[in-house]
This record gives sequence, C-alpha cells and structure tokens, in this order.
Amino acid sequence: MAARVFSGVQPTGNIHIGNYLGALKQFVDLQTGNDCIYCIVDLHAITVPKDPSELNSAILDVAALYLAVGLDPGKSIVFVQSDVSGHAELSWILMCNSYTGELSRMTQFKDKSRGNESAPTGLFAYPVLMAADILLYDTDVVPVGNDQKQHIELTRDIAIRVNNKYGEDTFVVPEGRFLKEGARIMALDDPTAKMSKSAENPHSSISLLDDEGKIKKSIMRATTDSDGEIRFDPGSKPGVSNLITIYGAFAGMGAADVEREWAGRGYGDFKKALVEVTIDSLRPIQERYAEIRSSGDLITTLKDGAERAGAIAEKVMVRVKDRFGLGAAG
Repeated sequence: MAARVFSGVQPTGNIHIGNYLGALKQFVDLQTGNDCIYCIVDLHAITVPKDPSELNSAILDVAALYLAVGLDPGKSIVFVQSDVSGHAELSWILMCNSYTGELSRMTQFKDKSRGNESAPTGLFAYPVLMAADILLYDTDVVPVGNDQKQHIELTRDIAIRVNNKYGEDTFVVPEGRFLKEGARIMALDDPTAKMSKSAENPHSSISLLDDEGKIKKSIMRATTDSDGEIRFDPGSKPGVSNLITIYGAFAGMGAADVEREWAGRGYGDFKKALVEVTIDSLRPIQERYAEIRSSGDLITTLKDGAERAGAIAEKVMVRVKDRFGLGAAG
C-alpha cells in the first residue's frame, strides 16, 4: 500500500532556495509511488498581521510555484489549507490534548517571540495546528526541512498521547523525512543563521523568482573567509561550506565531489560558476511559473484539490469525533 505523504509551505514572501532544496524537491520526488497531499498553509500565515489582498496574492503565488517546481495535480492533491475546515476543527481538539510546557519549549516560538509576553497566541499555539494538518490525513511521511524536526516530534507525541487515551488507531503516528544534502541552506550574508524569508538584507537569500541580476549580486556578495581554499568545513569555514552545499544541490553533486572539482581554484571563479548553475536551475521554474500564474486553471486546480482533501479529512474527523464523544451522535 502506498504511503500517505503530507506537507505544506506558508504563503509568506517568495519561496527561497533553502525552502526549495530542503523541502520542495522532496515533494516532487515523493510523488512517484506515494499518495501525496500538499498544502498552502495560509492559516499559519496569520499568526502575525497580514494585508488581506497581499496574503491572497501570495497564496496563489505559492500555489503556482508548487506546480512550477514539478508538483502534478494528477499525482498529488494540491490545495489551500483554509479551504478545508477540518484543519481548524482538529486543531482545537489537539489543543485540548497538548500542554503549555511543551509548546513553550518550541525553539521557533522562542526565536520569533523573543521573550515578548504580548506575542500573539497563534504564534505560541501554531505547532498544534501543524500537528492537525498532518494528523488530519492519516499521514505516514512528512517531508520537511531539518528545522521542523521539533514540530514533527511534537506531532508524534500528541498522536501517541491521544492514541493511548482514546484508542490506538485514532491517529496514524507520522515519520519525518529529511534531506541529508542541501537540507539546511544558510544565509548568504551570515552563514551561521538559516536562510530566511524575513531577513532584512535582501541579499541574505535567493528567491525562486529572483532575476539574474539579483542572483548574481547576492552570490558575489556572499560571505566567505580569507584563506582562499574551497573546502567543506562548516565549523571553521561556514560561508564557503554553505556555497558548496548550494552548488552541490543544484549540480547533483556531493560536497566531496565539489571540493575535488574546485581544488586549487579561487573563490571568485567558484562564485561565478555558482551564479551560472543557480540561474540555469531556476530558469525553467520561473518560466513555468509565469505560464501557470497567468492562466485561469490555477483556481480550478486548487478547488478540485480542496474537494479531494476534504473528502479524506471528513472521514478522519468522523473517527476522531466518535472517539472523543463529540457531536449529537457521539
């Protein structure tokens, strides 16, 4: 029996190459031989205030990028999270079966709230919504970036907790799937920090839709070091190691292979080659994106995906409500 796969991306700004290499490439690879469900998680985006029109446009942008990188609606279900009410409904049920202590230990909440006691409640509780996203579809495998390991563990803990109390088959306990190569792309200006959409410096990251001039400028400005050796050593050479990781991910090479290819050559030439391989890798995605975003088929695809996802979610919610004794028939 095919494994059920679920994952999602927030519609917050352009998707950068870290998102693509760490998650979206997995999404595409997993379509073969698996039952895949991929979501634009717009409810997660409103943990902080968003302009409604900008958010709606961003949802469609991310949906178009999903398809542009290779997701096939004929093989996978692609939809928008808020179009399936079960996400919010199950989130409340799980909220009542999670604890403030485990949520307060989430490193992303600590980073984003920075100790602010007036941080939005949604920022604190969104890992439970993420758990609901996954458990709503009897998910076996969750392909995500390495930074989401803690959230996958929380999802597993909640599922096991509920199963122990309400029945072993209430939820499928999912497994995370993480890339070893290219899964953690760091900021170009600060290779000790993860590449982020929210970075103030526009040259800290490269988005999938960046033009060639922006890509070249960002890579040529990327932080390296003074010894001039192209060697993969994240501990002492984080900047160069990050560029090696990006090059290898786009060129289909391991770090050792990149080292051998560029042994004895300088950073300037290596950066120029990285510019070329990055532009060549992103060009077909950008061209396909432009076609999809301008067509009238995108909304139809998302509505169809929501109907298919909703049918699966409804069956799971019937089972969950029955276990919890909810509803008139509970």
